[in-house]
Amino acid sequence: MSPYWASITEPWFNNAVARPKTITDERLLTAAGEVIAHKGPGFTVADVAERAGVSVGTVAGRFGSKSGLLQALTRQTSAENVRRMRAAADAAVDPAEGLRAALLTWFEGMVDPAEAQNHLAQLGVDLIDPELRALLADLYEVTERTVLELTRRVDLPRGPGPERAARVLTGLLYGGSMDWSVRPRGELADRLAEDVDAVLDAWKGR
Repeated sequence: MSPYWASITEPWFNNAVARPKTITDERLLTAAGEVIAHKGPGFTVADVAERAGVSVGTVAGRFGSKSGLLQALTRQTSAENVRRMRAAADAAVDPAEGLRAALLTWFEGMVDPAEAQNHLAQLGVDLIDPELRALLADLYEVTERTVLELTRRVDLPRGPGPERAARVLTGLLYGGSMDWSVRPRGELADRLAEDVDAVLDAWKGR
């Protein structure tokens, strides 16, 4: 989903060397997301280090373990989801179009069903880990809360209350993306746009 990584040149690493300022957490987490897309839950910290062009010690020094890396990636995803949704909504003149645009930012760039399946497989593993499961709950909560904030800006005369509308829209996107990952038909972006439009148009009385 993210642009492919660029090569990084890192100084020789040992535990006594200070954290290299040129290697950002964001770059390492981008590499982690790309490795998960290609390998699923079987990926290793070494895979991430290779993808980012750094030593294993650099990744381990930043995140401590594979679980720590996944926790940081989940936190980043949560913050990035909110940022993209608000930016898309604020760029639209009409609040309804803003809500629609915000919802469709969730899975931008997800075009390969195999990568979607790998992310889904990782999700299944994450749910076993109590800390990751709690972070996923936080991610879903903050995402739904942002949808609620944007839904309250829209006049939906035939729709449910904002809280239920936000819950339905959130579930629609998560469910639709999971269904597409195991039964890919057409493009995910088109599938989600059609589903979102069907619901919003009905709620607007069209």
